Amino acid sequence: MPKEVDQDWVAVLQRCGLQVVEDHAIDALPVNSAFYAVNGVDVEPVDSISFSSPEAMSELSRLWYHHCSRLSLCGDGGDFLIMPPGAGGSKVGWVKVKDQMGTDLPSRVARVTGSPEFIAISLDGRRLCAVSVEDDEYWVVVRKFA
Repeated sequence: MPKEVDQDWVAVLQRCGLQVVEDHAIDALPVNSAFYAVNGVDVEPVDSISFSSPEAMSELSRLWYHHCSRLSLCGDGGDFLIMPPGAGGSKVGWVKVKDQMGTDLPSRVARVTGSPEFIAISLDGRRLCAVSVEDDEYWVVVRKFA
């Protein structure tokens, strides 16, 4: 049975420019599996950007959207699943959203939560594209699941 989403998380997602399509958590890829796919010891990014790079956030956003497009992360209506960014998002689980702005999602997440980190997956739970912070770099991590 899906858990009800805490309304604070709905507000965080909305401030990030994401429209909550369904107001309850969606059963998909287990949250722990997603965390391991992004933060496991053997994880390598498909792209990385140094914190000190000029326009690092803009480049991070461009690369994240590039990989999302390549993966066909979004459904036909532009929907995808996201774990609400920030502390406690894993307790909420996956929420179906639509990006109302269509650009700069990592930058918007950083403005709202203080960090660009988030994990998004396709509606079928088989494709993941995430932003992670590692040492002095921003990472874009991509995973495909059977």
